[in-house]
Amino acid sequence: MSLTLAPTATPFPWAAAAISTYTGKASLNFDAAAKGVTLEIDGSKITAEDGIVQTLAKAAGLADDSAKAVAYFSLAKTLPTVTAFPEITAALDSLDDHLAFRSFLVGHDITAADWIVWGSLKGSVKIVGLLKNNKHPHLLRWYSHLESLDSTQLAIAGLTEAKSAKARSNKTAASFALGLQNAKEGEVVTRFPPEPSGYLHIGHAKAAMLNQYFAKMYKGKMIIRFDDTNPTKERTEFEETILEDLALLDIHGDKLTHTSDYFDQLYEYALQAIKSGKAYADDTEQEQMRKERFDGIASKHRDDSVEDNLKHFAEMTTGSPEGIRWCLRAKMSVDNPNKALRDPVIYRTNLLPHHRTGSKWKVYPTYDFACPIVDSLEGVTHALRTNEYRDRNPQYHWMIEALSLRPVHIWDFSRLNFIYTLLSKRKLHWFVNTGLVRGWDDPRFPTVRGIRRRGLTVEALRQFMLAQGPSQAIVSLEWDSLWTLNKKVIDPIAPRFWALSEANLVPVTINGGPQEPEVKAQPKHKKNPEVGEKQTVYSSQIFVEQEDAVSFEDQEEVTLMDWGNAIVRSKTVNDSGVITGIEMDLHLDGDFRKTKKKITWLAQPTPAHSLVDVTLLDYDYLITKKKLEEADDVKDFVTPATEFRDSARADANVRWLKKGDIIQFERKGYYIFDGPGGDGRLEFIHIPDGRAASIASKAAPQTGAATPAATSKDAIAKDEAPEVSKMYHVAKVYGDEELQTPADTKMYKVKNVYAA
Repeated sequence: MSLTLAPTATPFPWAAAAISTYTGKASLNFDAAAKGVTLEIDGSKITAEDGIVQTLAKAAGLADDSAKAVAYFSLAKTLPTVTAFPEITAALDSLDDHLAFRSFLVGHDITAADWIVWGSLKGSVKIVGLLKNNKHPHLLRWYSHLESLDSTQLAIAGLTEAKSAKARSNKTAASFALGLQNAKEGEVVTRFPPEPSGYLHIGHAKAAMLNQYFAKMYKGKMIIRFDDTNPTKERTEFEETILEDLALLDIHGDKLTHTSDYFDQLYEYALQAIKSGKAYADDTEQEQMRKERFDGIASKHRDDSVEDNLKHFAEMTTGSPEGIRWCLRAKMSVDNPNKALRDPVIYRTNLLPHHRTGSKWKVYPTYDFACPIVDSLEGVTHALRTNEYRDRNPQYHWMIEALSLRPVHIWDFSRLNFIYTLLSKRKLHWFVNTGLVRGWDDPRFPTVRGIRRRGLTVEALRQFMLAQGPSQAIVSLEWDSLWTLNKKVIDPIAPRFWALSEANLVPVTINGGPQEPEVKAQPKHKKNPEVGEKQTVYSSQIFVEQEDAVSFEDQEEVTLMDWGNAIVRSKTVNDSGVITGIEMDLHLDGDFRKTKKKITWLAQPTPAHSLVDVTLLDYDYLITKKKLEEADDVKDFVTPATEFRDSARADANVRWLKKGDIIQFERKGYYIFDGPGGDGRLEFIHIPDGRAASIASKAAPQTGAATPAATSKDAIAKDEAPEVSKMYHVAKVYGDEELQTPADTKMYKVKNVYAA
């Protein structure tokens, strides 16, 4: 079945689109030339949205109560036509009451009734606005759940991309299928083929997540295959770390294989290609070969006999001094406009031992030769590739056709790039080797380990990747949208604690406070009691931060969070202007809604109630340029200081956290617990929340208590951030002397009162 929608349809048929991706029973096609929505099934067409929803629900076996479902289908058809505010509110009130003790509208699972009503609400800007007012919590919970499903996010992403394609006036992108070509439920096989030569980064994460998503969507399988065809780079330990990285992303394959499992078959296919005249041996020097391919010049060995080619390939296999001079090339084309088809190398010699096969082989296939063959042999139905390989797609198909193998569909997507971010293994290695970072799991690194250690959740990453889904645009993305998604995931469940910067902590005496410290239970999350409770110590002797103390006005009433109001009676200031003490009167009858300042505080420690010494860490981008060009030397664009440490004291509740726990230090932000540091202090890494201040480059001079961590690279530390402008440097028009600007005015001339 195929569902075709117009991306500009008003109202948009959200119910049909969402149930299509949810059930996986129909491929989703956006076509700017289409009118409305059409479901094609067994040669017939259905154009009514309610009929489409019912058909797809029936095909997927979504159980429902027909008597109740009819009423909801009727409601969904009526709602978009209602304009009177009281009538809309009454309908929402009724749905909210119905969902107060139910997860779904009918029964215990999602049915057609849920999708038809959800689509009706989603299509009304007015109703969505009313839901955001939080007057209908049960309805909003149900609505948000359906919208948060991966399948729904995929439909939303598809619509967004279709509209973007139309805006770009790109005719080839204006209509595309959100789904896999010719996919059959239960038969789809995808694969994720990392090279075991390093750690996975966020770009690999997109490929892995999309492969797993489509395998699950079509109830198929995903193969994790290590592309181990280059003994120079690959190590067994990298295979282990890659599997650990995938586990961090909650990605688990149905089968684990290696390209090296197929070395015997690949060798036989290479012989077959030679014997059929589709491959030849070549000893042209590398630079000369590169020039000939670029200029469209045939190799001197292109028309050698099959016997000569077999002889040279056999010599390659022995790894002899003569053999290592040769390589094997596919006989595709000499001068095809697509240079990827100009007789690419498909086998080369390498005398280093392989980490799995040892010294058995001296010749190894290239990725471009091995990948299509192994894909076909392993039963892969859909090969997902980034569109940087698009020029090589014809090469992929040529290999399969030349060797008479089972064809494989290619589904390509845009590579993931972020501003101020390096994904090159070579450049990341440089940062590790020079000691500018502490390893491959450094929070400043875009590796899976690095971003997870920084506090990025798998759920946020998955939603972000699916939202990018079918996009073909090759752009450098901002980090803000990813961190904003992450905040939505962690905010409802992150427990709240307090921490105060140690710099010039101010002791405060609370008149009217308890004579002896008292401990009371408080919720860790005021909006989510399920997060649990924490113990808060109340005392007449507390601490507040210097920054807060400076802001207090004399006799001002402020709110001490989780306690009540207090009135500032006096402040003690030293000769440097630093506040060294404050006296307040507790005023619990005060109205917290009328105070301008809500302050975090901590009871001064006693032997029975101690505070915890912590370090709050924040990070900057590793480079100062948004995107490095090929000719750029990374050494010229290193950010002078990228780690900032703030010593603080936190309430005792943080003592029981486990490494990796995500919390919020109220009024400071979200943090992930990174365990104790070398000095014994508990270390917390700041998690950006998507707001401009949290993701902006900090290369400019810093303010506040946080100080840059020392770096062992004095040369880099002493340099200022390099200027990246490509503008010519020219002398000032007016020179370096102060510019005189006489004014013709009738005003009296008076002496400057600020002049010396």
